[in-house]
Amino acid sequence: MNKLSSNVKITAIICTLNEESNLSLVLPRIPAWVDEVLLVDGHSSDNTIAVAQKLLPRITVLRQPGKGKGDAIKYGVKHAKGELIVTLDADGSTDPDNLKRFIQPLLDGFDFVKGSRFLGQKQPRMPTYRRFGNWVLVMTSNLLFGTKYTDLCSGYNAFRKEAFSKFNLIYDGFEMEQEMNVKIKKLGLKVIEIDCIDRGRNAGASKVGAIKQGFKDFIIIIKERFNE
Repeated sequence: MNKLSSNVKITAIICTLNEESNLSLVLPRIPAWVDEVLLVDGHSSDNTIAVAQKLLPRITVLRQPGKGKGDAIKYGVKHAKGELIVTLDADGSTDPDNLKRFIQPLLDGFDFVKGSRFLGQKQPRMPTYRRFGNWVLVMTSNLLFGTKYTDLCSGYNAFRKEAFSKFNLIYDGFEMEQEMNVKIKKLGLKVIEIDCIDRGRNAGASKVGAIKQGFKDFIIIIKERFNE
């Protein structure tokens, strides 16, 4: 496939922590028209970096100085050369074949493109408690901020770098994504949700406890409603 636009640079950011077993499902499938691929590694103790460099020789590896997914994303955006940025999960759950569908709305004028696993899709691999937790977060956001989201926990997102710079994000963990989702609305940015299939983690254990993280996310959404 040809590059979407000759006038804009695109960066893909992938955050990793011991993901050597999953990268073969992600890196080789990133389209050649993506100008820059950044791997932000959070102190992996396995062969994540070596495997990534073998699978995609053009990849740029950044060693995250801090901790947490939110911190890794912010660090990646800071060093990204692209005006348009897309974030994918390293565990094989997000499909690089959908990259064009995430980037095209940005070229059409949107500031932020949110992936949704619940927009007209069935997710057979998602446990019921995770589905319920996401529903609680979505309903809370929609009630407090007037959003019309169907998913708040997808790691597949795309945005303009200049829009990201306006968020003034505080949190460094997974909850940073919830903070970002509600600040989009508070700032009046142009956002669109698109459907994406979550294939589930390919190998290894999740880095986050769903119940504990879900409670953090819930509190963050409520706090943001009353922060100026």
